[in-house]
Amino acid sequence: MNHVTVCTCTAFLGHRRVAHGPYAEVDTALRALDLSAGGLLVFDDTSGALVDHPWPPGHAPAQPAESPTDSPPEAAAPGVGRPRLGVVAREVTLLPRHWEWLAQQRGGASAALRRLVDEARRSQGDQDAQRLAKERVYRFMSAIGGGLPGFEEASRALFAQDGAAFAHRTAHWPADVKDHLAWLARDAFPTTPIVASSAA
Repeated sequence: MNHVTVCTCTAFLGHRRVAHGPYAEVDTALRALDLSAGGLLVFDDTSGALVDHPWPPGHAPAQPAESPTDSPPEAAAPGVGRPRLGVVAREVTLLPRHWEWLAQQRGGASAALRRLVDEARRSQGDQDAQRLAKERVYRFMSAIGGGLPGFEEASRALFAQDGAAFAHRTAHWPADVKDHLAWLARDAFPTTPIVASSAA
C-alpha cells in the first residue's frame, strides 16, 4: 500500500493567518490576494521554517512527498543490501573499537545497528518529538513574534519545558499567531500549553 504524505504550510500577512494547507493550495490562495503591501510570511508546517513565495523552481514540498519505500526501486549491485525489504546501504563511520563490538553482536554489524536504532526510537521517541516540536515553535515565533512583548521570556519557557509560563507569556499575542503556536507546540510540552480556538 502506498503512503503519500502531503506537505503543508501556513501563510501570514503580518500577524493574520491568510492560508493554510498543501503547498499548491496555499499558492493558489496567495495569488488571489493583494500582497503589494508586503508582510507575507510563509512557514513550512513540519519544520516551522520560513519558505519563499513564489516557491523556488523544483521546491520539493510543492508536490506530495512519497515515502522512500513507494519509489520505484533503483538498480543495485548484486548482493548489496536487501532493496525488496526497504534496506538502504549508506556509509557509517565508526572508531575501530565500535566496529569490534558490532562484529561480536548477534547478526553482525548491520543487525546490531538496526536493533540499537529501534531501541532508541522506542525509548526516546517522546523526547525526540518534544525536541523537534520546540525547534519548530522557536523558528516560527522568532520569525513572526520576535518583536512581540514577552518574546524572550516565552523562548526561555519553551526550552525549559514550562508550558504554563509559555502560555502566560504568549497569552496576549495576536489570536492567529497564538493559535498557530498552539498547533505547532502540540508535542513540545507534556501537555499542550495553549488551547487553540481552531485547528491549523
